Amino acid sequence: MAKVGLIVNPIAGMGGKVGLKGTDGPEIVRKAREMGAEPWAPGRAVKALRSLKGVRELDIICYPGTMGENEAKEAGLNTRTIGVLPSGSTSARHTREAAQKMKELVVELLLFAGGDGTARDIYSAVGEDQTVLGIPAGVKIQSGVFGRTPGHAGRLAKKFLEGEISRTKKGEVMDIDEEAFRDGSVNSKLFGYLTVPDSESHIQGIKTGTSPSENYVQQAIAEEITENMNTETIYLIGPGTTTRPVMEKLGLEYSLLGVDALRDGELLGIDLGEEDLLELTEECPAELVVTPIGGQGHLFGRGNQQISPEVISRINKEVITVVATPGKIASLGGDPMLVDTGDTEVDDALCGYIPVITGYREQIVYRVSS
Repeated sequence: MAKVGLIVNPIAGMGGKVGLKGTDGPEIVRKAREMGAEPWAPGRAVKALRSLKGVRELDIICYPGTMGENEAKEAGLNTRTIGVLPSGSTSARHTREAAQKMKELVVELLLFAGGDGTARDIYSAVGEDQTVLGIPAGVKIQSGVFGRTPGHAGRLAKKFLEGEISRTKKGEVMDIDEEAFRDGSVNSKLFGYLTVPDSESHIQGIKTGTSPSENYVQQAIAEEITENMNTETIYLIGPGTTTRPVMEKLGLEYSLLGVDALRDGELLGIDLGEEDLLELTEECPAELVVTPIGGQGHLFGRGNQQISPEVISRINKEVITVVATPGKIASLGGDPMLVDTGDTEVDDALCGYIPVITGYREQIVYRVSS
């Protein structure tokens, strides 16, 4: 019998669609809920767990309610519940307590759904001695201990539990300063390493930065984008250092890590949430300008959850403009760009081969997968 631990951080990723870029701390969680944010992690966990149906007899050990029990049952898995949770919100302390107990029970694999903060809590509880695997449910995930998507995490867990993959490796546990992140800067720190199943095709890499030598390429990309803008169209500019020069070239205020909107050279909104984007896309035709995360390849579903499936559905695939420097393309190592919006139909529609602008009047064709 395979003994598996399961921990779900039910508030992970809630701030994404409303543009809060994370949910660290009770005040931010409260603000996210006031803005209409809904749980994101439970559905992600269920999607991964469904891959475990049919695996040799499983002993799924989880914490009560939304910390694992509900998600496992929804996925059609039998569970053994441990621990007690107080009424009200869960906290990082509950994650650490659950991880410690599961390590003491000698689970074969500890699955957890959350983001970098959750990975850090797991690391503080179990160190490098326990094999773990993260189901990605945070806003912008930097650590190399998560499946590329919930589906990848579920399939890798199944292969590991069935012995198809037995090797493990050390994955980096990174986290960012969320307060600085909301102010437009990324301050990442390495906290340690977790032991994860070794599979390059299923585990995401850590995010890579942009080389200063690529700045001129970013300017060339901005020239290409602005030269072809239509005065009647709303342009939604996604986060990232590759898209930022578009706003700079137009002399507009921008949010490096948010989604901004403009039309005919005028700023319509800065650091917009999902509801703002839905309202704008009702007014007139809209186009998206986005860039993949370097080293990871995510186009949607990481760091830009405010560009939700509902927003994407209002925009034709043909007017989603993807930009990337040659260095960013090289950082993917030939792996496809990824879409992970949480909506299978939208993801499927986005998959295939797409043009990617890589300079002034330069483009390549690249594959997108889910």
